[in-house]
Amino acid sequence: MKYSQLGRTGISVSRICLGTMTFGEQNTEAEAFWQLDRSLDAGVNFADTAEMYPIPARAETGGRTEEILGNWISSRKCRSQMVLATKVSGPGLAHIRGGQPSFRTPLMEQAIDGSLRRLKTDTIDLYQLHWPERTTNLFGKRGYVHGASDDDDTPLRQVLEVLAAQVQVGKIRAIGLSNETPWGVMRCLQLAEEYGLPRVASVQNPYNLLNRLYEIGLAEVSIREDCGLLAYSPLAFGVLSGKYLEGQRPPDARLTRFPEYKRYIKPNAIAATEAYVALARSHGLDPVHMALAHVLSREFLTSAIIGARTPEQLEIFLKAVDVVLDPPLNDAIDTIHESNPDPAP
Repeated sequence: MKYSQLGRTGISVSRICLGTMTFGEQNTEAEAFWQLDRSLDAGVNFADTAEMYPIPARAETGGRTEEILGNWISSRKCRSQMVLATKVSGPGLAHIRGGQPSFRTPLMEQAIDGSLRRLKTDTIDLYQLHWPERTTNLFGKRGYVHGASDDDDTPLRQVLEVLAAQVQVGKIRAIGLSNETPWGVMRCLQLAEEYGLPRVASVQNPYNLLNRLYEIGLAEVSIREDCGLLAYSPLAFGVLSGKYLEGQRPPDARLTRFPEYKRYIKPNAIAATEAYVALARSHGLDPVHMALAHVLSREFLTSAIIGARTPEQLEIFLKAVDVVLDPPLNDAIDTIHESNPDPAP
């Protein structure tokens, strides 16, 4: 396994991070324990979760993923070996704090204490804002349209002050952002420097061959400001494996069970996927390995978050860390990208 520094925290994290949002929905606790055991054995010391997980987010299952991860940590007595990342939900989910803005002081404290309890730990290593309160481009939205007044949103300085208090009492070690824009990241960094508040250590945004928008503005921020990308959906919900091409819907696959997740199966995305899969196979590579290796090669990356449903998938993902793409193959990837750029933001 290879490792990166998490921002300027001094925390070392594996370049592969185990995503857990299937735990409690597509994976049982026993299956989740196997994945965690195998990942730790392979050198993965980084796991990412969220208070709203598993996905799809439902009141009946919310928090179950953190509970499973906490049960594993407790049973294996391996807390010191793991870097645990979780996220506080932004507004909009009626079953989480009534759908209200979640970053105000009492609500944030409630969220942190709930995650600590479910994770069976005293400290969260990386605590992330899952998405901003303000109106901005989220979850595939193209084109920024300025929203109504932000008067009801928690000021970012106040959010950082709440997190600073939690760092001071030892409940959090570091903070991160998720589904954020260049403005949001730089504003948080500016406030941290100006007022002596916790500094953003990472940005968890989507990044894959079908969505390279991170490269346009945030990549420079990540490199210059030491707040690297935690890339989620590096395989575009599994689409880049090629398993959904020609209308295929494998039994129990994510898009088979949850067809409402259409972000990565729009016509242009399918066309790009066909080209990437053909390119990988023409070079004797598993399309999964090519897609993950491309993400792992980025200078602005801290870790790629993979999510497996089966042991076989996990084994394939773990091997990707050793795959190196040669310059001609990278050039061919860029050629496909230039002809059909970012078809699934």
